[in-house]
Amino acid sequence: MKKLTTKEEEIMQVLWKLENAFVKEIIEHLPEKSHYNTISTTIRKMEDKGFVKYIAYGKTHQYYPAISKEEYRKKFIGNTIKNYFENSYSNVVSFLAKEEKISADELREIIKLIENKK
Repeated sequence: MKKLTTKEEEIMQVLWKLENAFVKEIIEHLPEKSHYNTISTTIRKMEDKGFVKYIAYGKTHQYYPAISKEEYRKKFIGNTIKNYFENSYSNVVSFLAKEEKISADELREIIKLIENKK
């Protein structure tokens, strides 16, 4: 499975939220407005990559995600951890702490989650 581009990820966020949508509806929910043909072309590329499917209504297509947000997250978070953190979740947490992206309270919550799973 190929990784989504930044624009494709924006479109997928909209589709995951709406569950299905026509190009016009997707454009309405994007952070920056884009030209119809640009988004339509991007969505067709996403379809080729296996991320999006559609239902045809004549010449119009209603698009929906072919992969769940959770599936995508698992695949690419795992790759990021493997490629940038030596496959170590401890390195990820250390990085987040050093960058002040995670608080001590959040770390305590994570520890509770781990302890409760045992």
